Amino acid sequence: MKTAALLWLILAGLCLTCEAQAQPFTAAAAASQGASQARAPDSLPAVRSQAEFDALARVHHPGTAMALPHVMFAIDRLPKPARMHYLNTPRFGLHEHFVRQTGLMLRADEQAIKSNYLRPDRRFLFGTVSWQPAMAAFTYEFWEGDQLTEPLLRQADAMLKASFFAPLKLKTSSTLHERLAQKMGLAFVTQEALIRHQPFMALNPGTATGRLRIVEKADDADTLRPDDIAVLRQVPLSLAPVAGVLTERASTVLSHVNLLAKGWGIPNAYLRDAAGLLRQHAGQWVELKVTASGYQLRRLTEPEIVAWQRRQQQLVRQGAAPTARPDLAETRLWPLVALRPRHSAQCGAKAANLGGLQAVGIADTFVPDGFCIPFSHYDRFMRANRLATRLAKMQQLPGFRTDPKIRKEALASLRGEIVQWPVDRQTIAEWQARWHSQLGGQGVFVRSSSNSEDLPGFSGAGLYSTVPNVTTGEALERAVKTAWASVFNFEAWEARSAARFPADAVMMGVFVQAAIDAVNAGVMITRDPFTATGWHVTYISAKRGIGIRVVEGQRVAEQVMYSSWSKAIQVLSRSADNTALQLDPGGGVKEVPVEVGRVVLNDALVLRLAGVGAAVKQVFGGVDQDIEWATVGGRIALLQARPYVDRSTAPPRP
Repeated sequence: MKTAALLWLILAGLCLTCEAQAQPFTAAAAASQGASQARAPDSLPAVRSQAEFDALARVHHPGTAMALPHVMFAIDRLPKPARMHYLNTPRFGLHEHFVRQTGLMLRADEQAIKSNYLRPDRRFLFGTVSWQPAMAAFTYEFWEGDQLTEPLLRQADAMLKASFFAPLKLKTSSTLHERLAQKMGLAFVTQEALIRHQPFMALNPGTATGRLRIVEKADDADTLRPDDIAVLRQVPLSLAPVAGVLTERASTVLSHVNLLAKGWGIPNAYLRDAAGLLRQHAGQWVELKVTASGYQLRRLTEPEIVAWQRRQQQLVRQGAAPTARPDLAETRLWPLVALRPRHSAQCGAKAANLGGLQAVGIADTFVPDGFCIPFSHYDRFMRANRLATRLAKMQQLPGFRTDPKIRKEALASLRGEIVQWPVDRQTIAEWQARWHSQLGGQGVFVRSSSNSEDLPGFSGAGLYSTVPNVTTGEALERAVKTAWASVFNFEAWEARSAARFPADAVMMGVFVQAAIDAVNAGVMITRDPFTATGWHVTYISAKRGIGIRVVEGQRVAEQVMYSSWSKAIQVLSRSADNTALQLDPGGGVKEVPVEVGRVVLNDALVLRLAGVGAAVKQVFGGVDQDIEWATVGGRIALLQARPYVDRSTAPPRP
């Protein structure tokens, strides 16, 4: 563990917090503050005015909506009485620098510094006081991994409030700190509350060029074009490829729209009142830049627009993106127990990876049993019903290539035809026999597993269809055809077109999997999705019930972060759902009421999931994973594992 980096987390507040919106920090103000700080002492025993705070403060992200003025403090518990130090924060940068350079711990090694975060008999209490403009209040906080005790927190609270000029509230940086504050009756504010009130959050940083389009209703999202930068007033359930996204509704990093944004390598951010702020640019060609601290938007000049359009034309002339080549000679129904990652050519990566996970047998987990219907069944069915001819005719429809609405209607018509096309009786009998012999004829989820998923730079996450809780033989046949037909989902077609996949290059395997009536379900990523350096973090998103709605983005899911470095759990949001989906005994799913405010991800479950995520990552050669999971009967079910595609691995966009 690097102590300097560890201490930095205290100061930075983990840019996830992005606590509040401040007034712009101007160059003149910065110069004035810099001169004041140069004259300020190394520390003060008390801060008795705003001017004294400003003289000691450092500002993260100055000049942006995320500007955060803050002053570090150190409480020396060795003297009697203990002494308070408010640090000249720009001068020292880290608490460690202060105690060494001022002679308080002149020759302290790394272990001695660490003890001031982990031991109850420590010498120092290290923390930070920050101004929170959204609350119009000051807060104090500690590193999320600080193993505070009740006596330590009580001492810090008393000394801070006695020496600071304004009221202070504790900002809880971990679930441990929150439990302590509740037990002690301290006034506190959670990181979740600060995030909930922030005006901006970068979900996928990046830069894009395009025409700004304000989309008033979710139903109008299908009119967007690949060169549009979409301002979404409502979050749609699906989205065709665009150049960039700004949403007015707060979402999660694992929302469907953001997973698509990451896969496409485009910027995506939440911006309160985005339409109002940007309406003057509607219909204009702009460059959008999203960073952790804010966004920048500028109109393009005519030469810039022409140069960008030429680059787009060059991309269109490039060769098609490769798909995984399916093995159409394999016609057997493969049971899960026989599948391994190498069988993706027969069944698709989704089914093959699940077979690999079952074979390894990760402790505290299980993979619901199932079987694969290979690509060859899809190929035989589509050739028998002359799909190629139907596709050619569809693509010749007037306006199909230029009008997204016409494409959407044509693709919906094609899917409707596919589910009506007949499957030969022998094939259906084979499916039903395997369903009964292997899975006892119980309810199953019929899940898509295509050859255009989990490719380098193209995840395919959320593009294809799953049919939940199929309970009859007739429904099984229709569900398989529905999964096959989802090759022609509008958003899937648009995404593949943007990636230059040929229309007939995609085939669909199907994984028929035993249904489980989950208590909780969700998705986790085995790294910090907000920064490029968060290798030690597990991000988990969850809701109660079965997991269909976790990635919809209509309501914010419960989100937590666990750091194997600090051993701390940070809550980013709690689920606000008042209903959950459960299996319906008659087939399909039903909505049931749930207790609002009940925690989905308690600390024990978070630790278990983080351990499982690390094990899954190891199974797949240390590659970070995007994992679907559920809990049932006290056990963790693994429902999917795929490589996590981030902007660093996504294909570049001009």
